[in-house]
Amino acid sequence: MLSPAEFVNFYAQVGAKKCANSAEKLYLSALLAGFYIASGAVVANTAGHLLTNAGLSRVLCGLLFPFGLIMVIVTGAELFTGNCLITISLLEKKAALAGMVRNLVIVYIGNLLGAVMLASAIVYCGQLDLSGGALAVHTIRTAAAKCAIPFGKAVVLGILCNVLVCAGVMCSLCGKGLAGRAIGAFVPVSFFVIGGFEHCVANMYYIPAGLMAAGVPRYAQLAAEAGVDLAVLSLGGFFANLLPVTIGNIIGGCGFGALIWSCHRTK
Repeated sequence: MLSPAEFVNFYAQVGAKKCANSAEKLYLSALLAGFYIASGAVVANTAGHLLTNAGLSRVLCGLLFPFGLIMVIVTGAELFTGNCLITISLLEKKAALAGMVRNLVIVYIGNLLGAVMLASAIVYCGQLDLSGGALAVHTIRTAAAKCAIPFGKAVVLGILCNVLVCAGVMCSLCGKGLAGRAIGAFVPVSFFVIGGFEHCVANMYYIPAGLMAAGVPRYAQLAAEAGVDLAVLSLGGFFANLLPVTIGNIIGGCGFGALIWSCHRTK
């Protein structure tokens, strides 16, 4: 595997290439990454939707969700949160700030559309009918809970999340074989899921899926009967979650990249 110092030199080149990629390539790769992360959310939701023990549910989700990031890394897709590591390329003077911002903006939009497209497919093809609609209720409850997170708490949870996601990207890229790369990505991401931290791209699936499900009368009725507060679930609530979580993810990811660079730069 690569040493941390070797990783800094390696990622400086990777980040520079990411900044130089065409907008079309970035956008399409970001669509794919949004789909992969949303797929991890779909599987985690489906597997845990009937569990009433919160700790057990988080552990199960933590064992399943990380495969989304593994697919992102193996296929070379573009993920907004992981791309915060381009900070390393910036500090190594291999990339410009404008190039990094361009990359993050295009990738963010692509991730959002990829995740929302999968949410639409899941809701409107009837996948949430599982267990008599219990999966729909769980999806709506999860989305409502995320919309209700206070701004400051969402920022902090976003910071903690992306420190671990970027650690997962680093550990994965340090591996020189498929197994090492998979394990490197798996463990830190599993930690953030079990810890209950907030990932903006994952929320691009969770909240829109809940919003769309709440727009289906049968699902909304089941959720109301289950005691879910539908009042907090709205488009405004979605952006009220996405803004602070995105800010936190940027701080955590860029801060982690800067810290790794400061500790292991070779010049």
